[in-house]
Amino acid sequence: MEHTAFYRYLDREGVRLFTAVALPSETGKFPTVIVRHPYVDAERELSEEEICRRRLSDQAHWLDAGYALVFQHCRGTGKSEGDCVPYIYEREDGLALQAWIREQPFYNGELYLYGSSYTSSVHFVTAPFASDIKGAVLSVQTSERYDCNYRNGFYKMGLHGGWYVKMYKKNGNLEKAFSPDAYRMLPLSDFSRTVLGESAPDFDEILQHPQREDPFWTTSRYGGAEAHDAITHARIPILLVTGFYDIYTGAIFDMWNRLDAETRAKSALLVHPYGHSGTPTGEPIAFEGATVAEHLGDFALRWINAVRGVEPYPAEPAQVTYYKLFGGAWCTDTFRQPCEALTFPLGEGERSYRYNPYAPATFEGGLSTNFGGNAWQGEPSSRYDIVSVLTPIFEKDTFVKGKMTARLKVRSSAEDTCFYMRISLVKAEGAYGLRDDIQQISNFRLDYTPGETLEIPFSFDEHAFVISAGERLRIDISSSSFPNYVPHTNRKGLFSEQTTAVVATNTVVFDGSTLTVPIVSE
Repeated sequence: MEHTAFYRYLDREGVRLFTAVALPSETGKFPTVIVRHPYVDAERELSEEEICRRRLSDQAHWLDAGYALVFQHCRGTGKSEGDCVPYIYEREDGLALQAWIREQPFYNGELYLYGSSYTSSVHFVTAPFASDIKGAVLSVQTSERYDCNYRNGFYKMGLHGGWYVKMYKKNGNLEKAFSPDAYRMLPLSDFSRTVLGESAPDFDEILQHPQREDPFWTTSRYGGAEAHDAITHARIPILLVTGFYDIYTGAIFDMWNRLDAETRAKSALLVHPYGHSGTPTGEPIAFEGATVAEHLGDFALRWINAVRGVEPYPAEPAQVTYYKLFGGAWCTDTFRQPCEALTFPLGEGERSYRYNPYAPATFEGGLSTNFGGNAWQGEPSSRYDIVSVLTPIFEKDTFVKGKMTARLKVRSSAEDTCFYMRISLVKAEGAYGLRDDIQQISNFRLDYTPGETLEIPFSFDEHAFVISAGERLRIDISSSSFPNYVPHTNRKGLFSEQTTAVVATNTVVFDGSTLTVPIVSE
């Protein structure tokens, strides 16, 4: 069979969206894979014919297997018209594309959703899925817009901040006055007008709603309501993929854990040991055979083939298949939180430091919450506002699996402030970053009195790694992590409306502060 391709500009209320179709042959009906993509800047100046030729080349594996591939440039990107405003038009554009495919002579009654990162988001927003959508492969993305923007009320400028600025009206030739330092402006509610040169209503609204329980995140388009719980009751086989250093690790585990029984029984979760790209590029250690492609080959094609009964599933349904870091093995199980745990006191006495929001502390790598993946960490207590603590040396190899937690006793001279924790594994080569978390006093005590001591809980995203005998963990405690999170002003109230910041004296009370590590006996 000779593969063939053509293109169309599909009209969506006066906006033409470039759509390329690659087929196994000129005639016949085929199961159809849908890809909608915004990262197509390089194709903007190419001819339509050249783009079709590229689709025949880069999608040949799908075509050889008998699938049609429909590839659309998202609104305002590549050769598609209109303005790119992240997420806002994707539901209607995506549903219109599905409806168009159903009218085509090559459509055989089966649609499959395929995407990674934002190209998964464009599918989440089309839920609930129509009956002809038979399966999906959705990688490194959460359906929950809150998790794209915030962690515990802190805006993740190291994830969504710079990305949004780059994406906003990307084909519109706006002169954007941006650097990460722009997120230090006060009030932050002036950000869009200052940086983009115009108000961006979706972005401005997001800055007004930092708390997860706010109905904004489940009832409004700007909050991603159309994607909320998109796959929980999908009832189709879905392959989810993340990495232990992806930007959405914890959110994707949450998404997996919310699947209803029928959907989870048909689906699987793959977890590699790397960041958002799924490769060791930029990571401190490259583990042998640890990418999903090395382990399973063309896992996306194999998954869709399995849904259609063509071959066995590459990953066991109802299970989590994950790479055990420093254990040198892929494992498959339910990834339930272990019953056993080790709890380490963080020390005795207390330690105070000055937290200056105008000069926030920095850390290497975004770990599982921001871009940057993993990195070797700096020296312990490297600044006046970073307190580092070491656990005892582990006497035997210990398999840590699940969510580490901590309880930190603190006090502050300010009416509100925050505390940040980062956990690392101290190896001979250096401190290998593991996890981080950030919390503010007002999440637990709205009427906090300066000088009062209180206990703050921390919960770190899922992980699976081995601590070798002779190694230990390092806990870094601070009150900022720039450029990952917008600095706390030490003022009470909505962060984006603060017009001034003050310096606070923050204190860690070691007596009663602990780190708990879930372990699996082997």
